[in-house]
Amino acid sequence: MNKYSWYVIALLASPIISADQHQMDHSLHENHGHTGHSHQQAVDGAELDVNPEKFDRFVEDLTYAKVAVISVQGMVCDFCARGIDKTFKKDTSVLKVDVDLNKGKVLVAYKADQEIDFDDVKHKIQSNGQNATDIQLVSI
Repeated sequence: MNKYSWYVIALLASPIISADQHQMDHSLHENHGHTGHSHQQAVDGAELDVNPEKFDRFVEDLTYAKVAVISVQGMVCDFCARGIDKTFKKDTSVLKVDVDLNKGKVLVAYKADQEIDFDDVKHKIQSNGQNATDIQLVSI
């Protein structure tokens, strides 16, 4: 077992901080078009857990950080994932971002002293046409 595996175990065993279950039909979102890429079925990130190997790779070079594991509804394509990635990378307190389209999860590493406001996270996700439904925080 990797030295970070216990983070994943603790993460999966910890209660989820629930957000409003605001529903948005991705096909009605007007901030970006879907020309040139196909729609797959939207993934409901709240029903899925984090891939432990992916989490271990994400945190292996992090020290003194907070990782937000965000459950997202409505990601249907690579364009969605790239939009979320780009939005979070504009935030100077963000150290690293990984979007798992297949699992409906977004991993965001913040500086350890950064306060993470779930309303701000929801706004960033919603600005890309998806909904952040839950968040879990892990200190590294």
